[in-house]
Amino acid sequence: RVYGRNAAAVSAALRGAMAHLPVDINPRPPRRNSFEVSLVKEDGSTVELWSGIGKGPPRKLKFPQPETVVEALKSSLA
Repeated sequence: RVYGRNAAAVSAALRGAMAHLPVDINPRPPRRNSFEVSLVKEDGSTVELWSGIGKGPPRKLKFPQPETVVEALKSSLA
């Protein structure tokens, strides 16, 4: 549940910041106990915007603040 709740929050923040970009949650099966956010560019390259792998405990460190991901997105598109 906590992964889904955080994914929904990050997804909503990304859609609010860049309405024209499609947002997919888990297009492939996710890694167990991980939370990552990636940008797939038009040329097929992938940019990692945030990764919780290697963070924590506590568990809350594994999840980003939605604003952090939005800022990473904006800087990677600039």
